[in-house]
Amino acid sequence: MLEKLALLLAIAGGVNWGLVGLFQLDLVSLYLGGATTIAGRVAYTLAAMGGIGCLPLLFRGR
Repeated sequence: MLEKLALLLAIAGGVNWGLVGLFQLDLVSLYLGGATTIAGRVAYTLAAMGGIGCLPLLFRGR
């Protein structure tokens, strides 16, 4: 359950960064005010925690 949540957060962060790279559209800035607001900082932190939470998936054997 926790790994699925981490994966979902990492995917959401990846999609956001993909939109930034392709279209200069940052959904966190658009909807939450960017890194200068508490909500934006929470969103960026959750995405980072999701990415960190997915690290064990790299080392888990089948």
